[in-house]
Amino acid sequence: MADMLVSLLNLPDDTQEVEKLKSQGINIRRINNYERSLLRKFVLDNFSAAWADEVEAAFSYQPVTCFIATYEKKIVGFAAYECTRRDFFGPTGVHPDFRGRGIGKALLIASLRAMLELGYAYAIIGGVGPVEFYSSCVGAIPIPDSTPGVYTDMLARE
Repeated sequence: MADMLVSLLNLPDDTQEVEKLKSQGINIRRINNYERSLLRKFVLDNFSAAWADEVEAAFSYQPVTCFIATYEKKIVGFAAYECTRRDFFGPTGVHPDFRGRGIGKALLIASLRAMLELGYAYAIIGGVGPVEFYSSCVGAIPIPDSTPGVYTDMLARE
């Protein structure tokens, strides 16, 4: 899976989409340090131990480099950045029951805006699966010859 590059200088305005999510009871916000175990459990239950390990790095920063989507005071999605490497977006995921509502896009844009505030002009989305999603949401483009990227010499998981 190739990496992608996205300009942070012209991110789309997603105000209406975020307001629509709010009207459905879904909120996008930065996670708090005291919610760390809840995020880890969500990622373990719905994605992978590797992602749970990776997202832990978000809590080493202040502010925490992870946004969550909540519904009825429970996590239904997350997006982290600066976890794998500096200037990298990801991992990110939305619970299967909540996909297709624009949550992933809202989490992506919130994270990319935060990266812009850190001073980055561009961000790298590492090891992309859904290329079309990132292209259509934020105009990301594949980086030639970026496979396997930073994901080399990984330890085996049992």
